[in-house]
Amino acid sequence: MKNKDHFKFSTGVIAYPIFFVLTIWLVFWFEVRFGYNFSKYGVFPQTLKGLRGVVLSPFIHGDIKHIYHNTVPLFVLSTALFYFYRHIAWKVLILGILVSGFLTWCIGRPSYHIGISGLIYVLVSFTFFKGVIAKHYRLIALSLGVIFLYGSMIWYTMPIEKGISWEGHLAGLITGLLFALIFRKEIAKPKKYVWEQENYNEDDDPFLKHFDENGNFIETKTPEIEEEQQQVNYTYRENKD
Repeated sequence: MKNKDHFKFSTGVIAYPIFFVLTIWLVFWFEVRFGYNFSKYGVFPQTLKGLRGVVLSPFIHGDIKHIYHNTVPLFVLSTALFYFYRHIAWKVLILGILVSGFLTWCIGRPSYHIGISGLIYVLVSFTFFKGVIAKHYRLIALSLGVIFLYGSMIWYTMPIEKGISWEGHLAGLITGLLFALIFRKEIAKPKKYVWEQENYNEDDDPFLKHFDENGNFIETKTPEIEEEQQQVNYTYRENKD
């Protein structure tokens, strides 16, 4: 698959992230407007009932601060995902929610874990590690940009602040790394130059033929073409008039 098929803008690059953001805000508005509390539908580790949170918890947020801090990263990272990895974007999103949610269910504390931050950590981890593994200059640039913007999030994969599901963050980080290792074939490949080909032969390279074995430039002189001189003979006749 050609690289141009990967880095191609489409309506979905913007439309899908906007849809995700509107969905989580709509659920939050519904809770506030009608006085519901959906926290009990979050992931509750190591209980059968708590497994429903694997699917439902990304759409549930505790307060306005919680959903606000998740909105911008979700939009930015999902937009980057659909632009740079459009062929595997849905796999990363859907499986990212399921796998990170299940890992949270396995390793989490006995409490309700809610929010889409687990998926955000999946996207941060996947984008960074995939760019490094792919060795494509655009994907590497994306990885550096993600680290510059969200590199400090790594601290929240540890229990440094009460009330934050560091287990969900850690699960997302691990999931993103696994996806970066698994999804290898369907990404853009770095461009290979002539000298990087397996059948490359230096002796056949027309450019290298201009240099000797020591790397010195071989100056080729164009042979001078001697022009043939024309000889003109004049004949004089005596005027007898």
